[in-house]
Amino acid sequence: MNLIKKLQETAVSVLPVVLIVLLLGFTIVPLEKSLLLRFVICGIFLIAGLTIFLLGVDLGIQPLGERSGAALTQKRNLGLLLGVAFFIGFIVTVAEPDIQVFGEQVRNVFSGVNKNLFIFVIAAGVGLFIVLGLLRSVLNLSIKIVLFISYTLLFVLAFFAPDSFIAVAFDSGGATTGPMTVPFIMALGIGVSSVRSDDDNSFGLTGICSIGPVMAVIIYSCLSNVDSVSQQSQLLQEAGAISEGAFSFTVIAWNVFKEALLSITPLFVMFIIFQFTLLKMSLRQVIRLTIGFIYSLIGLTIFLIGVNSGFMQTGSALGEKLGELAVTNGGWWYVLLIVTGLILGAIIVCAEPAVWCLSEQVEQVSGGTIRRKILLIFLSVGTAAAIGLSLWRGVAGFNIKWILVPGYILAMVCMIFCPSMFSGIAFDSGGVASGPLTSTFVLSFTVGAAKAGSNGADSFGVIALVAMMPLIAIQLMGIIFKLKQGGKK
Repeated sequence: MNLIKKLQETAVSVLPVVLIVLLLGFTIVPLEKSLLLRFVICGIFLIAGLTIFLLGVDLGIQPLGERSGAALTQKRNLGLLLGVAFFIGFIVTVAEPDIQVFGEQVRNVFSGVNKNLFIFVIAAGVGLFIVLGLLRSVLNLSIKIVLFISYTLLFVLAFFAPDSFIAVAFDSGGATTGPMTVPFIMALGIGVSSVRSDDDNSFGLTGICSIGPVMAVIIYSCLSNVDSVSQQSQLLQEAGAISEGAFSFTVIAWNVFKEALLSITPLFVMFIIFQFTLLKMSLRQVIRLTIGFIYSLIGLTIFLIGVNSGFMQTGSALGEKLGELAVTNGGWWYVLLIVTGLILGAIIVCAEPAVWCLSEQVEQVSGGTIRRKILLIFLSVGTAAAIGLSLWRGVAGFNIKWILVPGYILAMVCMIFCPSMFSGIAFDSGGVASGPLTSTFVLSFTVGAAKAGSNGADSFGVIALVAMMPLIAIQLMGIIFKLKQGGKK
């Protein structure tokens, strides 16, 4: 049964994280037993929620995206396709819970930032670059050329932005790719490409969409007064205090349910509109997709309850204690902090909902040529390196440009030698790797470490690095694949 298979796969992804944290929490970095017990219970929630969510994606979100993309393309009305694409990108981004939280965090650290305007700027960037991504697919433009021009323009603009806001801008690119929007956007791109029977263009839409908010936020920072607040980040204060507050499961569950409902509602409304105006599916197909949406809502709610009820607090406490030990004692404690981050980053990315969706679609579209396990290995290595760099920066404190600029230059160089499909997969991977689990547990872990070492502004940049490293890792995988295939495209 598909459900049993997904349960086994998600358990294998989440349980190693639980075991590592328990090992550290009971030995080298003692944590409260009540916190560890809550962490274990939340681990079970994560496994159950992720399993149900992925089943819902298979039944509802993915088929809707593919059918919508194919139907819009068959209409042969480019204006309709691009107009609907912008509307989808804007509305879904505004409704994404991660963006609401991210906007609040930025407002707490930087003066002069209007939260609502900031969110609308990000949403407009996503909408415009979904349009660009679909236009590229319809016109059969090279994804490499589109990505190269877009990132060149992005870094030219970045030189005019405040240094303290660069990390925020690149973080916004990862924060927009939530668990509900990514599967739909990827499926939409596959649906458009299926009409053209061009597998090389099946991937890359999510990667292109991730550029939009970064560029939009950079332009916003250049035109606005976004001076950094001198006091410590509110995010750090919350991370340090969150484990001390009273634990109210019902409050968290209700808030998370509202966030999940807000996230899924725009897609479901679009499903209803498309059914009457575009798709006109049979009653059986409508019922199947509706059940899929219900599964997705239930699964996402359970998953996020686990993340917010124990995983985030434990990550913060573990990172803060390891960071304090590293700053106070130095030596091998720094090594332990970095190694712990490397291991957790490598494992936890495999539990991200959107990562599973991407890996399944890659295996299906490639006809099994690109195996999911190999893709996950390279993605894990890239994410591990990103978390290690983030922890180093968190405790040492230095300009993130010293990592981002050479990192993206290397990604552009890899793109020259990498097959087009792998470049598309790589840039999609950069967007999906920074999902809700990475943005909560890993971010809290890094923020906890940063609290002991540097300042609030340096707590931003984790998502940016997690989104960057897969671009290099997956394209290296593509180059190796190309060499084994005898240099074929």
